Amino acid sequence: MTQSRSRSFFSESGVAGLTHRAFTAGMGYDSADMARPLIGICNTSSELNPCNSHLPALAAAVKRGVLQAGGFPLEFPTISLGEVHLSPTSMLWRNLAAMDTEEMIRGNPLDGVVLLTNCDKTTPAALMGAASADLPSIMLSGGPMLNGHYQGEVLGACTDCRRYTAEYLAGEIDGATYREVEANLVRSAGHCMVMGTASTMNSLMEALGMALPGNGAIPAVDSRRMQLAAAVGRQIVRLVEADIRPSQILTPAAFDNAITLLHALGGSTNAIAHLPAIAGRAGIELPLSRFDELSRRSPLIANLRPTGSYQMEDLFYAGGIPAVLKMLLPLLHGEALTVTGRSLAENVADAATSNAEIIRSLDDPLQPEGGLSILRGNLAPDGAVIKHAAATPALMSHRGPALVFQDVADLRARIHDSALDVTPDHVLVLQNSGPIGGPGMPEVGNLPIPQKLLKRGVRDMLRLSDARMSGTSYGTIVLHIAPEAALGGPLALVRDGDEIELDVAGRRLQLHVDDAELASRRTGWTPPDPAYTRGYGQLYLRHVNQAPQGCDFDFLRGRTPVTATAQPKF
Repeated sequence: MTQSRSRSFFSESGVAGLTHRAFTAGMGYDSADMARPLIGICNTSSELNPCNSHLPALAAAVKRGVLQAGGFPLEFPTISLGEVHLSPTSMLWRNLAAMDTEEMIRGNPLDGVVLLTNCDKTTPAALMGAASADLPSIMLSGGPMLNGHYQGEVLGACTDCRRYTAEYLAGEIDGATYREVEANLVRSAGHCMVMGTASTMNSLMEALGMALPGNGAIPAVDSRRMQLAAAVGRQIVRLVEADIRPSQILTPAAFDNAITLLHALGGSTNAIAHLPAIAGRAGIELPLSRFDELSRRSPLIANLRPTGSYQMEDLFYAGGIPAVLKMLLPLLHGEALTVTGRSLAENVADAATSNAEIIRSLDDPLQPEGGLSILRGNLAPDGAVIKHAAATPALMSHRGPALVFQDVADLRARIHDSALDVTPDHVLVLQNSGPIGGPGMPEVGNLPIPQKLLKRGVRDMLRLSDARMSGTSYGTIVLHIAPEAALGGPLALVRDGDEIELDVAGRRLQLHVDDAELASRRTGWTPPDPAYTRGYGQLYLRHVNQAPQGCDFDFLRGRTPVTATAQPKF
């Protein structure tokens, strides 16, 4: 074995080595354990994060696999970022979680690490940290929850949370029905079962080569998820022995593969914030233009909500992510190395599709292009994102007057006011909700349709902001506008009544206000007060990059591989 961190740690001379061995033995381990490769199991489990609350059982299965392969497993916790309980947004702490993961890998005498994640931000955060530390690593997700069911209808969190709330506000369903939907929505442990951000990121791990086949779609409560966990435990020991590191796997070809899968799945817009951050840790520039280039030649072939009709449980039965990747092989770098020690093409060679309605062929796609587009124009000079696969076709080319909300508080105060002067043709604009203005770029970009319009049957409008939205959301929504309003980007200068034009086919987002007027408005613009003046919040505001760079901290880009031997303490 070429990795020797743990061996150096336990064999160190003097009081340091004595202390290392004695305290480890105090947990019930002996010299035979300490002679094996030390495998860390990075566990993001938390009861404040429902999607990750079941991870202890998976950690136990990973340990079993590590022991089977001759390794020495020790579990350690890191920050757990859940979408349900954290406020104002889990994205605010993604970089902190990445730092936590990196420093725990770096500071402990590990030879390899299994990254046990699930909810949206835990997966990119863990991989960001592992990529910077560059120790042999494998991702393992907790898997999606089972489908919800109500009166013969399949429910999906949280696509149906939003859909049924809109119907409730419109008066189409009563309170009793609304509560019944709530009671039948979440039937098991796991992350959201539509192609939201968690499903997207955990699926992309297979395309990046950082997870074993099956990571993306095996349901959380399926016994095969536990079997996968044990296989991960065995494989991480082999990776350590072969000295295969993330830097050998996270190549430009791997990111092309992940982006291609993203488009084919109709995946979450949040991936366009996470993949550049992960790439930056690997020393790879991943411009927004690459997402658009690959979108134009990558058809949408997975029929999954919120862009399609099915959910993750159905995808698993149809063949899962391996079957999708096999279908995409003509568009992929099949030779790319993965954590199996084999190529991506070898990983999926035996995959099969059992339901052609769920996993379509390249010759019979749901849409000829990928699910996401990158927009530019004088309103988004550094770029913006739209999930056009989940948008209303009639709004893909639209010009209308702006209705501006200065921030989330203004939006909440006025959006459902019966006196709000709004029509279906209006463009709803939210300012000051980006990385700095949010702060943390919260998932508020899917602005609610005003209740007065819901009652008239309106279910979609053109909405735009510098915020993000949940991958479970749908609608004609432009996001990630850069530069953000809080930095004085053009979005900050939009006023009620300004004409805004969206042209998805032309990839254009234009504010029809002349340059002289915009220059005049800029002279009167002042930045919002900072959200934080101390602690991590202040660190965040000082160092966070904009959305096109993945919202990582400027001082965290790149990698510094861990040293091969433990640092002396005495």
